[in-house]
Amino acid sequence: MSESNTVAASTADQNGAVPGEPVKKDENLRRGNWGNQIEFVLTSVGYAVGLGNVWRFPYLCYRNGGGAFMLPYFIMLVFCGIPLFFLELSFGQFASQGCLGVWKISPMFKGVGYGMMVVSTYIGIYYNVVICIAFYYFFMSMTNLLPWTYCNNPWNTPDCSGVVGSGYQINNSLANATTSLVAGVSEVVNRTKRTSPSEEYWKHYVLNISDDIGNFGEVRLPILGCLAVSWCVVFLCLIRGVKSSGKVVYFTATFPYVVLTILFIRGITLDGAINGIKYYLTPQWQKVLDAKVWGDAASQIFYSLGCAWGGLITMASYNKFHNNCFRDSIIISITNCATSVYAGFVIFSILGFMAHNLNVPVSEVADHGPGLAFVAYPEALTLLPISPLWSLLFFFMLILLGLGTQFCLLETLVTAIVDEIGTDWIIRNKTVVTLSVAVVGFLLGVPLTTQAGIYWLLLMDNYAASFSLVVISCIMCICIMYIYGHRNYFRDVEMMLGFPPPLFFKVCWRFISPLIISFILIFTVIQYKPITYNDYVYPGWSLAIGFAMALSSVVCIPVYALYKISRSPGATFRERLKAACRAHPKWGPALLEHRTGHYAPMASEDTVEARPFKEKEELKEEQKEEEEEEKKEEISLTIQGSNGSTNTHNNPNPSA
Repeated sequence: MSESNTVAASTADQNGAVPGEPVKKDENLRRGNWGNQIEFVLTSVGYAVGLGNVWRFPYLCYRNGGGAFMLPYFIMLVFCGIPLFFLELSFGQFASQGCLGVWKISPMFKGVGYGMMVVSTYIGIYYNVVICIAFYYFFMSMTNLLPWTYCNNPWNTPDCSGVVGSGYQINNSLANATTSLVAGVSEVVNRTKRTSPSEEYWKHYVLNISDDIGNFGEVRLPILGCLAVSWCVVFLCLIRGVKSSGKVVYFTATFPYVVLTILFIRGITLDGAINGIKYYLTPQWQKVLDAKVWGDAASQIFYSLGCAWGGLITMASYNKFHNNCFRDSIIISITNCATSVYAGFVIFSILGFMAHNLNVPVSEVADHGPGLAFVAYPEALTLLPISPLWSLLFFFMLILLGLGTQFCLLETLVTAIVDEIGTDWIIRNKTVVTLSVAVVGFLLGVPLTTQAGIYWLLLMDNYAASFSLVVISCIMCICIMYIYGHRNYFRDVEMMLGFPPPLFFKVCWRFISPLIISFILIFTVIQYKPITYNDYVYPGWSLAIGFAMALSSVVCIPVYALYKISRSPGATFRERLKAACRAHPKWGPALLEHRTGHYAPMASEDTVEARPFKEKEELKEEQKEEEEEEKKEEISLTIQGSNGSTNTHNNPNPSA
């Protein structure tokens, strides 16, 4: 044993595995690591902070009681967001594997990893289409006059009424007749119908939208070209995996904050900005008692942090083994939520200015989703002096926010494929895999650039990554805490970090977070309404496709579980089930120098099938200590049938 320890120590010195050592060489020479910890934090921030922080959170905040919404939002962050974030980071970092490889912890649940891949594929396809539209608006802003400023263009209809007159002065008589800039919705005031220039530019020129989801029409070539540009940018930034993307995020993850700050300073100096900010923050405390507000808060935290996409596990898998992912999870989660709040100030200062100029309430210019990003906000930009400059900054910010998320989505798929195949050739040629995934993603995104593309984009956004994420996350918690065993996992985290998870996180992982996730699922089902786009009602067959997309990720879990049980050894179904649930012998730290304690193989063997008698005795002593510790931790929580009784069956050492 002393000889093997010497070898492990020398390997650790060579690879930079010793905690606190200044050497920056990769610890995992086969897979590679982040260049430094800042790269991981910035990448994770870029992944979590996305378009939803700019166009969904402010809308939810004003719809659910303004400042009062902050209370349930931050409560959900503490009890659900940060614990789940820490769980996924520690899961990926401990095994140094992507969203498929980590399921050696309980092979029967590998379908959860496949479900994560399916979800990331759907999101990656339509998310890059949104980025490409931002690219398009960015390019169109490179002009002296924004093309959606006036109504004298070939694509405009007689119903078009602009808010900017000659010399950039507001046409007050027209503004008084205006009641809404909400995307795709025309209001009637004194029987006068109005559509804004930005709305008609979006519908009739950029999208040239068809009348039905089944009527694809022609491919919008400018959008298709921007989609190609978007995928090329993503591929080039990931051409060397985390080695190249880790350098790019220094810009893509930080510059949006520079743009937000510039827009914020400009926004608060505008007339009426204070009214928008007041509307954003004024608390309506009576709404705190509404279950829907809590459901929206939980859903926004869950979806915003990117839980169950597989990206967090993948990014953490490139960390060094002893990295403090507990600290990282708190920093990244709080940064994500703070960004949402900050973006709300920026958005509502501009919307307040817009409402002031149009003499309408702030609520009538507020919207979410593409309606805010590509209709209401662009029109607000036309009211600003030097409007092309502000338009360039705004859409550049959207591009960077989107790319930060897209990097991780693509890397999740590539890492899962490379780790699963695991041959030397595919590891050496990871760039080829990245290119192949990018090309397939581009081709699958082509239908979304047609005249019916916006219908399909919204269908994917509403169904492909909705309740399926909640189901995947819930099953992941159950597997780790109750199948593998919470004491086993707490011991793994302590072995990796040097300290056990805080008691608060232990309680959240076992009880509180799964309950909140279940609440989100129930809330999602109860609040379900068939999707619509403006006045267009989706036909039944398209909704069936939407549900099929949602179920395609969830169905991976039972299908793979049945497959694994059928292939597991055992004379009876119960024996095969136990074998399928038991941790794989290779579960544990990826590198030999980290496989200590009950993970350490005998000097002459690569498997864990045989253990020294001394180690068995040590495990018995550890088990007694853990049982005593658990009694202290229960804090009057009485659970029928403690999971501690099953831990010896779920131990990564089958013979212990």
